[in-house]
Amino acid sequence: MAKVAIITGASSGIGLSTARRLSARGYRVYGIARRPFHDDAFECLQADVNDPETVKSVFETVFAREGRIDAVINNAGMGIAGAVECASDEMIRRIFDTNLVSLVQISSLAVPYLRKTRGNLVNIGSVAGVLPIPFQACYSATKAGVLNFSLALDGEVRSFGVKVTTVLPGDTKTGFTAARVVEGGEADYGGRIGKSIRRMEKDEQNGKSPLTVAKTVEKVLRKKHPPLKVTVGGQYKLFVGLGKLLPTRFVNFVLRKMYAEK
Repeated sequence: MAKVAIITGASSGIGLSTARRLSARGYRVYGIARRPFHDDAFECLQADVNDPETVKSVFETVFAREGRIDAVINNAGMGIAGAVECASDEMIRRIFDTNLVSLVQISSLAVPYLRKTRGNLVNIGSVAGVLPIPFQACYSATKAGVLNFSLALDGEVRSFGVKVTTVLPGDTKTGFTAARVVEGGEADYGGRIGKSIRRMEKDEQNGKSPLTVAKTVEKVLRKKHPPLKVTVGGQYKLFVGLGKLLPTRFVNFVLRKMYAEK
């Protein structure tokens, strides 16, 4: 019997690549997307991750059809950039709701299904959750929350056979770059915000293919004892490793030089 996976944010980028990859490997894949979307490799159901009732309905529909859910990949997310003082209350709430609150709600919804199959919950975090980036403070905070929530949840559900893993991509070439919301102007920052955003965008467009992340998710699902967290890409594994070893003040100094100074 084929294993069944549900993937949020499945209409583009990492979500789409992961859905196609798992489908090619024999999974019955159901994507979730805010807008109607069709792909020959898998079925995509329309729901907004910020609407718990519609997501609950998707899970009920999938389980009624398949009788099982083996993997849930929380991938949906958004980005905002700019100085914190320029961020609107609306956008702050929106990014935390989309990147973290909905992920917590979907994880809560998924656990009873995954307990039946001793399945996997894979949450897509970011290297920015470990190495926070200036002018992406809210995004970095949500991704740090994803990692810490996942680690805590693993302690709750591991005894049921449910495996929780956070995947930490570095710069990845997707439509996420163009979709990022930039709030406010330069204010008193003397051009530093614009330079920082251009640096981010350049790094992302020269970054890894989303297929690289999809392959990592597939490897996690294949392992009998998957890691609690896995960083995608050798250079990012190095950066994260150094971030643990070096003094916090020095790490923040380097990130400030890279992303927050002229």
